[in-house]
Amino acid sequence: MLSRRNMIKLGTLGGLAAVVPIRAAMSPSERVLELTRGAHGAHAHGATLVSAGVAPTVTPFTRALLIPPVLSPLLSTLTTDYYRMTIRPAQVEIFPGFRTDVLSYGGQFTGPTIRARAGRKIVITQTNGMSDPTAVHLHGGHVPPESDGHPMDTFDPGSSRVYTYPNRQAGATLWYHDHAHHLEAEHVYRGLAGFYTIKDDVEDRLRLPSGAHDVPLMFRDAQFDELGQLVYAMGGFRDRKTVLVNGRAQPFFRVKRRKYRFRLLNTCLDRDLNLTLGADGELVQIASDGGLLPAPVPATSVAVWPGERVEVVVDFTRYATGTQVVLVNDRGSEDSTRNVLRFDVVGDADDDESVIPATLRPLPDLGEPTVTRDVSFSMDLATGTFLLDGKTFDPTRVDQNVKLGTTELWRIHNPAGGPPIPHNMHLHLAQFQVVERDGLPVIGHEAGLKDTVTVRSGSNVSFKVRFDGYTGRYVYHCHLLEHSSMAMMAQMEITR
Repeated sequence: MLSRRNMIKLGTLGGLAAVVPIRAAMSPSERVLELTRGAHGAHAHGATLVSAGVAPTVTPFTRALLIPPVLSPLLSTLTTDYYRMTIRPAQVEIFPGFRTDVLSYGGQFTGPTIRARAGRKIVITQTNGMSDPTAVHLHGGHVPPESDGHPMDTFDPGSSRVYTYPNRQAGATLWYHDHAHHLEAEHVYRGLAGFYTIKDDVEDRLRLPSGAHDVPLMFRDAQFDELGQLVYAMGGFRDRKTVLVNGRAQPFFRVKRRKYRFRLLNTCLDRDLNLTLGADGELVQIASDGGLLPAPVPATSVAVWPGERVEVVVDFTRYATGTQVVLVNDRGSEDSTRNVLRFDVVGDADDDESVIPATLRPLPDLGEPTVTRDVSFSMDLATGTFLLDGKTFDPTRVDQNVKLGTTELWRIHNPAGGPPIPHNMHLHLAQFQVVERDGLPVIGHEAGLKDTVTVRSGSNVSFKVRFDGYTGRYVYHCHLLEHSSMAMMAQMEITR
């Protein structure tokens, strides 16, 4: 439930935050970081400190990729797994010899992976050990409103919140992250994000690569100061010139000559990625935000925008032992944002079990739309305010009234004429099927189930969605998180 206290505490800032930077004054978390900086910054092997004000660097591909740990339940019953996490500041080694202050789930950067099973409930008690309020959103989750992590439904420092996830949805790669309004961008930037994967029987029967050969890859970009500390400034995306993969800059990952499944997740605030594998490598797309595609889609590049997930299979049997293959973000303008990960092929492996099936999972039939909605992104040039349908977020206002069980057509517009800024539409609660982009059918992972879709400047995207399972109040917003932090968000109420 949204408390009146939280509505007043955060909600009254909705319009103001779009005009005035929300961090004009130093936050309590930043004050802690500032006070602790004197203890860090020793120059060490592997990190180069050029001069005061210049961030440390790493020699590319000299440190191994870190795989986020899998969180173990405290208790399991016949129907439910119970977990506990503490959200707290931590220090991690992003650059060798430097201790970087981050925000974390359980001290991990990136957060621990939660593995769920379709039809089996998960209950997580989150304790807030930070100095800011927080809300935890399961991005892509089909969950009741009290466990959605609504941006106004925060819990304070020193308190706890229980989130219940029924997992009544198909297997997919989801992720959890902070969603406290006006704070979500900075909190995610500083580390509050982790994988949440759901598996089901259909997926098991397909014999896709699994176990150690099913690898999550979380991408984020960042700016660092000379002491290796994260620097955050609203709208400072041009200065975020380091791309981290699972919390490390330009790591390497040793692979055998066999098939691997990679779960690609973009948690950058504003940066889009377009990933290629070497000069002529193949990335076989098998899943999108909402799970498996109808059939595999071979590709030479894969676009992943903030909030999106794309799953690919790479068959390394095509490479000789000793080959080094670089995963390249061809949107990057410098080496540290372009050459993001290297695969080192180290030998043969027995891979008789895994396959890439010709068919995966048919799309569900959402029915024919009986309601059409038009939603427009825009910007007030006079004030710099980001707007949805000409308005900033107001938690006391319902922008869309939705009937439970109704199939709808949403037409998302990003009109030309203003600044050429793309936006990402993210719907809470429901997965949708993109019908067309600028009048043309979509291809690749966009042809699967989605919960986040990019709308470039001067472009239009239409998708079909059905709201099932739960009534209550949910949000939809731009998932360039600095835009939603600055109130580019709206609210829908689902009723019977």
